[in-house]
Amino acid sequence: MTTQLVRPLPTAPRRFALVPTAALLLGALYCLLPVAWVLVASTKSGSELFSTFTFLPGTGFADNVSELSAYRDGVYWKWMVNSAFYAGAGALLSTAVSAISGYALAVYRFRGKESIFNILLAGVLMPPVILAVPQYLLLAKADLTDSYLSVLLPVILSPYGVYLARIYAAAAVPGDVIEAGRMDGGSEWRIFRTIALPMMLPGLVTVFLFQFVAIWNNFLLPYIMLGDDEKFPVTLGLYTLLQQGSTTPALYTLVITGALLAIVPLIALFLVIQRFWSLDLLSGAVKS
Repeated sequence: MTTQLVRPLPTAPRRFALVPTAALLLGALYCLLPVAWVLVASTKSGSELFSTFTFLPGTGFADNVSELSAYRDGVYWKWMVNSAFYAGAGALLSTAVSAISGYALAVYRFRGKESIFNILLAGVLMPPVILAVPQYLLLAKADLTDSYLSVLLPVILSPYGVYLARIYAAAAVPGDVIEAGRMDGGSEWRIFRTIALPMMLPGLVTVFLFQFVAIWNNFLLPYIMLGDDEKFPVTLGLYTLLQQGSTTPALYTLVITGALLAIVPLIALFLVIQRFWSLDLLSGAVKS
């Protein structure tokens, strides 16, 4: 009896997708080139900024940070704290509202459910600039303009966040698990809090990150609502510095350095919470 060796079938060589790879590299270059310019320009003094090669580093980064911190008794860091408050509190509240609303739209059946969801889709497609003036008029009637609430309240309800939460809840929360919780005597709030919410965590982290970045980078709403520069977020504060730079060119270095420092919290936030995206969809059911 003879045995024959079975040779493995030859595997097709992996093709190098030239066109998609080139497109991705060009897209990455397009996005990272301005960041690289800001990084290099923040190291230059006012004189070096306009007299040296664009991507040649300077030696004035420490001086720029010191001057920025000393400008108007450190008002820049006040702007950073304001941005952290607006973005942190707004993203947390928006994520909570999105989680409850998305879960209700995904799990419960009630009259007008599809109409509400279609209205949310219309809100996703609507540019924020359309709502800015009506929001200002409403808050002016309530005497809330030029306050922290005037920036915080309009961002709590995010149609895109509710949409994401609804889609994720429908995919990640099985109906059998909810029915089992009801048969065990759990209330609807307890089922949502102990079963559905942990299972929705990766999607809610995404909602939180999107909202945090959107609120941190928001310019139009604070520009319309606020008049006291002590309440400005960093985006609006840097804009005022840039406007003053037309008469005092030395402030350009402060604007560039401030823009670089304003990116750091966003990068740190992404690095901290990205590990939550690797959670399994059913990890919440196992833990609960």
